[in-house]
Amino acid sequence: MNRTILHLDLDTFFVSVERLLDSRLEGQPLLVGGISDRGVVAACSYETRAFGIHSGMPMKLAKELCQDAKVIKGDAATYTRYSEAVTELIRENVPLFEKSSIDEFYADLSGMDRFFGTYRYASELRQKIIRETGLPISFGLSVNKVVSKVATNEAKPNNQIRIAFGREKPFLAPLSIRKLPMIGDKTYLTLRNLGIKQVRTLQEMPGEMLYRVLGRNGLTIWERANGIDKTPVIPFSERKSISTERTFDRDTIDVHRLRSLLTAMTENLAFQLRKGEKLTACISVKIRYSDFQTYSKQMKIPYTSADHILIPRILELFHRLYNRRLLVRLIGVKFSHLVHGNYQINLFEDTEETIRLYQAMDKIRLRYGDRSITRAAAMGVKTIGRMTNPFNGQPPTILAHRKQ
Repeated sequence: MNRTILHLDLDTFFVSVERLLDSRLEGQPLLVGGISDRGVVAACSYETRAFGIHSGMPMKLAKELCQDAKVIKGDAATYTRYSEAVTELIRENVPLFEKSSIDEFYADLSGMDRFFGTYRYASELRQKIIRETGLPISFGLSVNKVVSKVATNEAKPNNQIRIAFGREKPFLAPLSIRKLPMIGDKTYLTLRNLGIKQVRTLQEMPGEMLYRVLGRNGLTIWERANGIDKTPVIPFSERKSISTERTFDRDTIDVHRLRSLLTAMTENLAFQLRKGEKLTACISVKIRYSDFQTYSKQMKIPYTSADHILIPRILELFHRLYNRRLLVRLIGVKFSHLVHGNYQINLFEDTEETIRLYQAMDKIRLRYGDRSITRAAAMGVKTIGRMTNPFNGQPPTILAHRKQ
């Protein structure tokens, strides 16, 4: 039985949500992302792309390229809500799906042709999503994830395309090598220096040649150029770590501010662990200085999810890592080696009052929000809280404007 893989992608998702909320934005050049000089573009409308603007570009440069563009900071909670609405529609209508990002999905429709045409079924699903959410969405349908993803990008905006079985190579052949997943700027330059411009050239080359040039990734690129991809649709993968980090609008040496931010980060991540019934056995701190040099230190600890254990250890790592002679650009905290489990009372350190305090604080946070109650040391910190459960198998919402 041939596989049938559907790839769905919400077109310019953040921009589309903003236009759904305010119809006056239709047709206007829009940029969503960080509004400071250090912000980056999280999403851009098709009207801005004619100026060379793309996601991930510095917002300062994007505003210079398209001075008429309207800049919107955006709202993660709103985008998450619309993403979840689309997710529920897909969950209700397909047997197996994978959510690979906040606006991107794969579904395995293999075998459904026995009952009805998969292309017709995918078309009806797309129309249902458009009708019930008001959001434009495109899809590609083929025998594997790679070809379907490329097909979706060719179908945009707000359209659909099917690549029939056996037509994968002819479909990919005339496309630019940039359109293949895994080919970033460095790989693109390497291939262009070899005179390779179109996917057709990759198809005609022996795989061993690409292996000699690019190593193991070269073989993967050769397979994808030939429409070969056996990657399965994965509905859920257990999360192995949880982290958060912040980039400062201005580099700082304010130790009090850094300590407060680390405290708030650790407190929030610890709450997320307890909410997800997880424990961590490895913690780390990351610092990026003004010269973009990045350093990190980690420490193994007994399994825990308790603030009063984690915060002192995080601050200890910070003081071992921090170089007072340099300004700090970014700081982050990460918990890894996660396992399922609830926090257990430490017979030598904890009291019944401590456990009751955690339970009461978490109850307040669950009802009124992550930052509804916090330590005094973290009160001056901007929002750290999350809008989604980090352990529900869905990817996080990544927004460029979440800065300090």
